[in-house]
Amino acid sequence: MSQNITETVSAPPSGAGGLKIVIINYGAGNIQSIKFAIQRLGYEAVLSDDIEEIRAADKVIFPGVGEASSAMEKLKSTKLDVVIPTLKQPVLGICLGMQLMCNYCEEGNTKGLGIFDVDVVKFSNVVKVPQIGWNQIYNLKSPLFKGIAENEYMYLVHSFYAPLCAETIATTNYELDYSSALENDNFYGTQFHPEKSGDIGEQILKNFLEL
Repeated sequence: MSQNITETVSAPPSGAGGLKIVIINYGAGNIQSIKFAIQRLGYEAVLSDDIEEIRAADKVIFPGVGEASSAMEKLKSTKLDVVIPTLKQPVLGICLGMQLMCNYCEEGNTKGLGIFDVDVVKFSNVVKVPQIGWNQIYNLKSPLFKGIAENEYMYLVHSFYAPLCAETIATTNYELDYSSALENDNFYGTQFHPEKSGDIGEQILKNFLEL
């Protein structure tokens, strides 16, 4: 992967407040949908793997779609595996991004970034894997869910999950209750895709950008 990839996504409309949002580019992620969702909210986003640009951001989004071990290797190739846990601004991991922020993922026997103190494991063969589609979130416990009602439906695509833990801020049930969102200090993670979850998902993204 080429180094220092930077792409500006739209000019910020008036009222965006000059907020600098960086989407981490490491070759894994549903980046287009996230770009478009941020645009609809009236903000500018930058796609980058440049360490200094990421550190200078007001908000950082860490997306991810794909396989855990190969995604972690891509992070290591640009030293982002070292940088991400040191970030001080609000950081939002989405789907695989959230899973990589955990201690460990069974997929590919992958050591994670250790931001969330939980191991990611696979659903059993009792249920159809991957879980694909809409499911409810409840037991909401964070400003990330300001204005979001209990039991709203969000869009998910995943075979692995983070069990319930002290850092769980939203729960979903598929075979069992599991963490559909996590929070530790300035770090947030959602197993669901807010950028694919309609108006409710966009409200969650807006809440993150306004933290």
